[in-house]
Amino acid sequence: MKLNPRQDEAVKYISGPCLVLAGAGSGKTRVITNKIAYLVQQCEYQARNIAAVTFTNKAAREMRERVAQTLGKQDAKGLWVSTFHTLGLEIIKKELKTLGFKPGFSLFDDQDTQQLLGDLTEKELDRDKDLLNLLKSQIGSWKNELILPERAVREAREPQKALFAQLYARYQIQLRAYNALDFDDLIMIPTLLLNQSVEVRERWQQRFRYLLVDEYQDTNTSQYQLVKLLVGERARFTVVGDDDQSIYSWRGAKPQNLVLLKKDFPGLRLIKLEQNYRSSGRILKAANILIANNPHEFEKQLFSELGYGEPLRVIATRDEEHEAERVVAEIISHKFMQRTSFRDYAILYRGNHQARVFEKALMTNRIPYKLSGGTSFFGRSEIKDIMAYLRLLVNQDDDNAFIRIVNTPKRDIGPVTLEKLGTLANEKHMSLFAACFDPELVNRLAGRGLNALMGFARWIVELSDRAVRGDTLEAVRDMVRESHYEAYLYESSPSAKAAEMRMKNVSELYRWISDMLSGDEDNPALTLPEVVSKLTLRDMLERNEEEDDSDAVQLLTLHASKGLEYPHVFMVGMEEGLLPHQVSIDEENVEEERRLAYVGITRAQQTLTMTYAKSRRQFGETITPELSRFVEELPQDDLLIEGRQPVKTQQERMQSGQARVAGLRAMLKRD
Repeated sequence: MKLNPRQDEAVKYISGPCLVLAGAGSGKTRVITNKIAYLVQQCEYQARNIAAVTFTNKAAREMRERVAQTLGKQDAKGLWVSTFHTLGLEIIKKELKTLGFKPGFSLFDDQDTQQLLGDLTEKELDRDKDLLNLLKSQIGSWKNELILPERAVREAREPQKALFAQLYARYQIQLRAYNALDFDDLIMIPTLLLNQSVEVRERWQQRFRYLLVDEYQDTNTSQYQLVKLLVGERARFTVVGDDDQSIYSWRGAKPQNLVLLKKDFPGLRLIKLEQNYRSSGRILKAANILIANNPHEFEKQLFSELGYGEPLRVIATRDEEHEAERVVAEIISHKFMQRTSFRDYAILYRGNHQARVFEKALMTNRIPYKLSGGTSFFGRSEIKDIMAYLRLLVNQDDDNAFIRIVNTPKRDIGPVTLEKLGTLANEKHMSLFAACFDPELVNRLAGRGLNALMGFARWIVELSDRAVRGDTLEAVRDMVRESHYEAYLYESSPSAKAAEMRMKNVSELYRWISDMLSGDEDNPALTLPEVVSKLTLRDMLERNEEEDDSDAVQLLTLHASKGLEYPHVFMVGMEEGLLPHQVSIDEENVEEERRLAYVGITRAQQTLTMTYAKSRRQFGETITPELSRFVEELPQDDLLIEGRQPVKTQQERMQSGQARVAGLRAMLKRD
């Protein structure tokens, strides 16, 4: 497919900073991949001096594959395509000495962070879930804004902020003692480093001579600064974004970063991509009219050459159960008439809690569906625990695994004990596990903490030895039994039923390990380290499972739908309080909710149906919501509102009858 004039201009402009304002479905990935090819083939750039940065592994992988197809494997060699966090991690790895970290640092995921914060603040927050979440999110915000603990403490005014700033300082000390980083550090640390060190900054500016950034409207303060520091005075970069699709302010995203660019780079070239290759004209007209209600720094109007398309339907239902039944009935009838596949339909909602009734209705009608955003098998805490035990069995230097399980179940090893162990390990440049056997430890620790640590470490050594020299599977079974993990599940789960389910998952993992260790005629037997590597990889693969192309109706939140497209879209729960969400109404942030509705509408290629319930159960009571203001803001002439539509003419009734008969014939033929 040839590039249109605007896309072509975006590809060929390379002499200065460039902002490509890319509307939904306007082919921005094609612009980025073609621009990389143009830089290498026409402008004598080396692939290794070009970096393209985006937000998800999936987007990065797709981009990498597309560039390799366009350029060929050889010419694409050395090209850097990754997420912001992977780029940050690369800078940290290469600058370890300057930063004073020892090699083999651990990366903390959300659960690790939550656990550590819970341990460190037991006295102040008493493991109060809401306060812990608030603290975690506050620390994330500080890091996104490049604010270190000292400054947070200095600037805190109200008591809770002051306490949180002290706890942030404590958390950072503990992370350092563990030689660990959390997710937000992956951007904050490299950004601060590039800012402080001219030498490091010049080194990375030499490495990346041209930078491309996708989904620029989703950048936060630290990501914006990182980009600025990497491009430097030369300012050879292209950023692609759409202020109308900025829906992540709760993660620190700042659509105003697009406006900042104009101030920081006065020579910025602005190129707008307004031709949409995805949706019908009517869908785009509705989206344009809706989003025009938001204030804009940059004006744009999406247009399509795919024809005007069908009216947008609005269906009123009695309650949420009736809403789910209606949507499922619509899908069945439409699929039958149009001979489509289940994968052509998506049900989009504002909050995960809305999915349950749709799942039930789809199951009842034996319709396959795929729910995005559910916890994967390897994302469950009990599986992560057992995997951490296994990782430590095969690699005693895995600090992250050690931290996760050293006190799970409880073994009298508190945060103070671990901090002292971490400090010793850091001083001696050894792993936490090795530090358990260092003679110096007895001078730092005494009593129960010391005994518990040494007992735990000896037990892991014995188990590891048994796994290598004896019956590996038996060693794994002993590990689960001797750790008293089952008893711990029954103590820590909300109910016996929940504990039983979690233990079932552990048994399932054990069964997989057993199969992999013994092998069969198709798969040779693996060693325990090979099994652990394979399962860890399986975890990563499972996280990217969204590419599954099975024939199933897609259920997902509006946030998760960004970047995707479907022939037929159902936007459900179009009510005040749901979309726009009540919290956003109360906080006067309806603009972002409008952008979210805009994202939902522009996912649809051919048909869009919106539904709302006249009564809905909420927190145990029944409410009677109003139709969402966003439906009222759409061009009413393009809507087919159930109960308001004109009576069909004789000819229209005949045509619809003939289509039904044709659908039935086609179906009978197939059977």
